[in-house]
Amino acid sequence: MNQPSLFEPSAESPAPTRAAGLARLRAFTPVMGRRYAATRNHDLGPDDRSNVSALSAHVRRRLVTEAELVTAALDAHGLEAAGKFIEEVCWRTYWKGWLEHRPSVWRAYRTGLARDLGALDRDGRLHARYQAAVTGRTGLECFDVWAGELIETGYLHNHARMWFASIWVYTLGLPWRLGADFFLRHLIDGDAASNTLSWRWICGLHTAGKTYLARARNISIYSSRRFKMQPLELASEAPPLGDPAHPAPIPPKNGARPDPGKPSLLLIHDEDGRVEDWPLSGVDLRGAACVHGLGSVSSLAPGAASRAFTMAALEDACARAKTHLGIEAAPLVNAGGLAEAARAAGASQIVTMRPHVGPLRDWLEAQRGGLDAAGVTLTEWRRDWDAVFHPHAERGFFKLKKAIPKALRQLGLMT
Repeated sequence: MNQPSLFEPSAESPAPTRAAGLARLRAFTPVMGRRYAATRNHDLGPDDRSNVSALSAHVRRRLVTEAELVTAALDAHGLEAAGKFIEEVCWRTYWKGWLEHRPSVWRAYRTGLARDLGALDRDGRLHARYQAAVTGRTGLECFDVWAGELIETGYLHNHARMWFASIWVYTLGLPWRLGADFFLRHLIDGDAASNTLSWRWICGLHTAGKTYLARARNISIYSSRRFKMQPLELASEAPPLGDPAHPAPIPPKNGARPDPGKPSLLLIHDEDGRVEDWPLSGVDLRGAACVHGLGSVSSLAPGAASRAFTMAALEDACARAKTHLGIEAAPLVNAGGLAEAARAAGASQIVTMRPHVGPLRDWLEAQRGGLDAAGVTLTEWRRDWDAVFHPHAERGFFKLKKAIPKALRQLGLMT
């Protein structure tokens, strides 16, 4: 179902800058209504992303914010017509909020991944099957094309991600955490919450009795007939890999106000590049530093596309911070660099936007001992979007979905 584009389709995501993200947002806004709802599930291929925003990597790093996406959709189409688009924006918010309530699920994934990576070293047959999958040499045409597309571009359509994950688990019989790690290392919009929990959902570990089975006919129809699969090529069933045993939810921490009497170091990172609207009024800034979470994602190397996008997005955020605040951000180059950067700036307080549960959160938590020893306090803000939506994310998505109108009114985005 390949419909004419309202703008020139591109094989690439917009450049990793706020300016490019805003340009894409303006171009895609006319599509955010009923057309998006009708065509969003179709993977038209890497040369045509006209039916999806292709802004997930920008939103992942908040070069463009969720509030900006939703405001554009509401202004152009209204809540009813833009409902599906707004729900899709809120799905990522739901995943993040759910994991904020249950950080132990992320820790369990990391522990299990270490075991699975260790098994690759001990089991030659598993290692061979894994290598065939991540290099696109399984013999399944669609899967091999998607593996190559992911490595080359750092992006897959959401429907292709579901098919890929299902085939990985049920047809190829590979450990799900290794697939989640492959995605998280290569996706330019790789997000710990949506990635980990979506893979868990595929194999029945998130919602009891719910799994996802990739079917040949579904792939053929929704890939614009690019892949003509035979049913016998794919697994015929998708049994749950276990029963969901979720820990009790823990309320996420709220942000805090910096002490205006303390000289402060601004910490810019790759999870929130919209530095211009950080609440810095009255903060005594003495310097700035920047950091990314790439080194904490996995013991395996990040993909080239993901690394390039992350580094360029962080550079863009730092450049805008310099223009806005007149402060140059120096990169942190070693594990103890945060306390050292604060001392060098004469700062006794670090101010930043709180990273979500995931690799960067892990890195920042590991810095606390050094910061305490240096007498440096860490103050983390929390965006209003998260503070309003995350309390609705401790259970299933339906509760958050039902709260969308109320939450948007609370945020001042809708009357």
